[in-house]
Amino acid sequence: MNAERQLAVMDKTAQPETFNFFDPVQFDTMQRVCKLFASSELVPEMYKFSEKNPIEKAMANCMIAIEMAQRIGASPLMIMQNMVIIYGRPSWSSKFLIATVNTCGRFNPIQFRFTDKGALGKVDYTEYTKTWIDGSAGRKGYYKNDSKTTEFNGTKIQDIECIAYTTTKGSDKVLESSPISIKLAIQEGWYTKNGSKWQTMTKQMLMYRAASFWTNVYAPELSMGMKTDDEVRDITDVEYEEVKEDVSDKVREEINEKGNAGTPMSFEQPENKPADKTETEPGKETPLPAETQSNEQTPPPAGQQSETTQTKRGNTQTSMPGF
Repeated sequence: MNAERQLAVMDKTAQPETFNFFDPVQFDTMQRVCKLFASSELVPEMYKFSEKNPIEKAMANCMIAIEMAQRIGASPLMIMQNMVIIYGRPSWSSKFLIATVNTCGRFNPIQFRFTDKGALGKVDYTEYTKTWIDGSAGRKGYYKNDSKTTEFNGTKIQDIECIAYTTTKGSDKVLESSPISIKLAIQEGWYTKNGSKWQTMTKQMLMYRAASFWTNVYAPELSMGMKTDDEVRDITDVEYEEVKEDVSDKVREEINEKGNAGTPMSFEQPENKPADKTETEPGKETPLPAETQSNEQTPPPAGQQSETTQTKRGNTQTSMPGF
C-alpha cells in the first residue's frame, strides 16, 4: 500500500505546470520573465536582444522556449541551449534527448548494445539529384528529383549494429529500439553524405540515432515530435519546393482530344414510320395481326350471356313508369 501511495504521489508531482496564455496576470508575468532572459548574456543569439534581433522577437522566442520547458519538466536555460534551428526547423541535440529520457523519472538510463555483423561488402544505395525543369506554354517550372542507383564498396568496413534499450521503473520488460547499422546508414544516404560524421564518428552516430528512434516510439512526448539536429541534416535531400502548376490549358487540350471520342449521343426522337400496307384482293378483308387476334375474346355460346354482360345491359336500361 505504501508503494502504491508513493507512485500516486510521484504521478501527481510529475505532471508539468503550464501557464495560460489567455490569463492576463500570467501573461504579464511571463513577459517580464522573457524580458529577463532576453537581457542575459548566457542565452543563444536567437533569444538575446540585439540590433539584429528586436526585443519583441527575442521575447517571443523566450516565451516559446519557457512553455516547452514547462511541458517536459526541464530548465528553460537548458531548452534554449539545446534547441537548434536547422533549415528553419527546430530540433534537439542528441545528448539533450538522451538526458531528458534519463532524468524524466519514468525509465532507467538508456543503454546500448553493439553487434558485429561481419564484413559489409558491396551495398547499393539510391542518390537523388534535383533538376530544374523549365515550364512550357506559359507554365511554371519545377524541381524534379532524379534517382540513380550507386554501388558502395564496403569490403574493408565492418558492419556494426546498435540497439538502444532500457526498462521502465518497476518493470523488468526490456524496451528496445529498431536496430541501426552501418548498412542501413549507407542505404538511407546518411553515411555517404558530404561532410557526414558517420565515417569519422561511427559508433557515436549509431548511439545517437538509436536513442532518437527509441524516443520516437516509447516517449514521443519528451521529444515533442521534433527530430534531432543530426537527423534534420541527414534528411535535407528529401526537401522539395511545391510549385502549383496551371493545368487549365492541359485540361482543355485533353477535353478537345478525348472529349468527342467514340460515337456521339443523339437526343433527337425517332420519326414515326408509316405502317406497312398489305395489298389484298378485292372482296376480301384485310387480316389482322396475330397479336390483335389473340387478344380478342371468343363470344359466349348462344343463349348464354355472362353476368358482366347482363350487368352492363341492366345498367344501360332505364325503367319507364307505366311499362
